[in-house]
Amino acid sequence: MPDVDPSSYAPRLTAADLVGTVPDLLAAPAVRWGVLGAGGIAASFCDGVRARTASSVVAVGSRDLARAEAFAGAHAQGARAHGSYADLVGDPDVDVVYVATPHSHHLEHALVAIRAGKHVLVEKPLTRSVAESRILLDAAREAGVFCMEAMWTRFLPHVAALRAVVARGEIGQVVTIAADFDVYFPYDPVHRLFAPELAGGALLDLGVYPVAFAHDLLGVPASITATGTRAATGVDDHVAMILGYESGAHAVLRSSSRSFGSGAATITGTRGRIDIPDRFFMPAGFRVVRADGSAWTFQSPVGEGKAYEAAEVARRITAGDVQSARVTWQDTLDVMGILDEVRRQVGVVYPGE
Repeated sequence: MPDVDPSSYAPRLTAADLVGTVPDLLAAPAVRWGVLGAGGIAASFCDGVRARTASSVVAVGSRDLARAEAFAGAHAQGARAHGSYADLVGDPDVDVVYVATPHSHHLEHALVAIRAGKHVLVEKPLTRSVAESRILLDAAREAGVFCMEAMWTRFLPHVAALRAVVARGEIGQVVTIAADFDVYFPYDPVHRLFAPELAGGALLDLGVYPVAFAHDLLGVPASITATGTRAATGVDDHVAMILGYESGAHAVLRSSSRSFGSGAATITGTRGRIDIPDRFFMPAGFRVVRADGSAWTFQSPVGEGKAYEAAEVARRITAGDVQSARVTWQDTLDVMGILDEVRRQVGVVYPGE
């Protein structure tokens, strides 16, 4: 181990110093949610809101009334079931709409809510492209309603804590971020992940997480280099990315539907590193290892992590804000721009583009 001058370090942090780095979930104001879509991600969102926040899910909308009723019975007891999205956004008891349909339809469905005067939380990625995101955000600006991409990872306790570790200088200057999100899916041309008409592909579904993670810590890259393969339907199924920054730092990122990975992330600095061994994008723990030989760990509280973004939306709506400082409109456009360029290099084009 190289000799390290202890005086060159910032004052040592510990896990105890990072308790309370995010606001108390139950202290957020109560708002009334309407959920547009009745799939798995909508279910986990409803479960988190109901179990961990003061807010409530008062309405659920699907194009199939029976499906909406079944979903409400399982995940939002007492919520009204609507058999159309227009009925959902027209429900006078709904304060904010969570758009949880496939991202190919985010623009269309979020605009329906915005034009009805509703605040919106739109599942990530916000849309298929920067061009679509600008249309959506311009509509929210014109309507004066809150709009946010549901990049829930940015609100999790371990992410707030590791940002504090980096900002304090615990690991020195960040040199490299490595992160991956690989989930094996057997090839099925009708599955949404392989369907071009649903904006399928590993990048927008999985890769958005490591890209947004790198952007959160390093900002907009100066260079983007990507390589990848495509499934028979034309969507990407295995992508590797290197993002280069003016500081000299790099982000080495991967997303794949062809392999099973750990979802690990490592932030390496000049004086140490932060290791997240599994599923960095979910409530997780990390280990700080410093060049002086010291090490310590931090662990997020257990529980459905989407509650944290829901609480942030409630705080911002109550305050009269139209965006959140943790996922600003510019943040979303920055990340979408990176994804657009990666898709261009890999050769993925969606119908209608």
